[in-house]
Amino acid sequence: MIIAKAIDKIIKPHNGACVTIGNFDGVHKGHQKLICSTCQKAKELGLASVVVTFDPHPLRVLVNSKTPPFITLTSQKLELIAQHNPDIILALNFTKEIAALSPEEFIKEFLIDPFGMKEMVVGYDYALGKARSGNYEILAKLGGKYGYGIERLEPVIIDDAVVSSSRIRDLVTEGNVWDVRPLLGRFYQVRGEVVHGMNRGGRLLGFPTANIKLEDELFPKKGVYAIRVEVDGDVRPGVANIGKNPTFGNDALSVEAHIFDFSENIYGKNIRVHFIQRIRSERKFNGLDELKERIAIDIELAKSILSYPESQVRPGLHLTESETGAC
Repeated sequence: MIIAKAIDKIIKPHNGACVTIGNFDGVHKGHQKLICSTCQKAKELGLASVVVTFDPHPLRVLVNSKTPPFITLTSQKLELIAQHNPDIILALNFTKEIAALSPEEFIKEFLIDPFGMKEMVVGYDYALGKARSGNYEILAKLGGKYGYGIERLEPVIIDDAVVSSSRIRDLVTEGNVWDVRPLLGRFYQVRGEVVHGMNRGGRLLGFPTANIKLEDELFPKKGVYAIRVEVDGDVRPGVANIGKNPTFGNDALSVEAHIFDFSENIYGKNIRVHFIQRIRSERKFNGLDELKERIAIDIELAKSILSYPESQVRPGLHLTESETGAC
């Protein structure tokens, strides 16, 4: 597998390529269908399988107003795509100059010339080129000129609605993390380095916590969650609070994870927190004793939630072996 961030790092496949292209924010079930279909078609036709995405997300380049938080950082997105085993992943540096290209200019410069594209697989609503003018009809017409076939896939429907990045984003921000699981094929996660906090969890409350230096953009609604924490490839159960710790008058958003029956020193390590289910909203308590009593209740609720087989998490990014999406 080749993962490249510049077109000049690509060695043109000898027999040509089957290509899919998109932003792939979240690499959800709809995206997984595209990537798998591309890999399967490439294998059947003796072509290289190629996934082209963008870094940064085009909205960050084209939209002046604040963009919504993205589900996956580029590093996580590439990791997720790689689990489907395409031959080449290109994370193309998106610029205003690229955005100004016509569909034909983009197709020739970034798909035909470097990859020798013979087949193209796109989503039901995908369009490329200036002002998104390169819709399916235009791309099919260009296929006749440049000698590539094109397949348009129908959307993935779960619970009577299209699986989309915006739907997932809304569910996460509302705290409905359990409902995100079937759309992503995994639980939503954040990652980051464990850093020193105020040391209140263990010192004052008797429940030591891992304080995470936040890297991700999208966070579940403030509150308490049953979680699974991945440390050094080992997945452990726990409970986490997302918020500003109003009992202590904090102002900054934080994620603090209490890992059950765990006493190792993990300062400086990068961990992943998989959000399984929301337990309650964040609120201010009348003193430490009331807070400690509530935390004990939260822990018991989290243990009950995490006892269900559906709450299990594999090390890495996916929920179960059957849902890795590998093609």
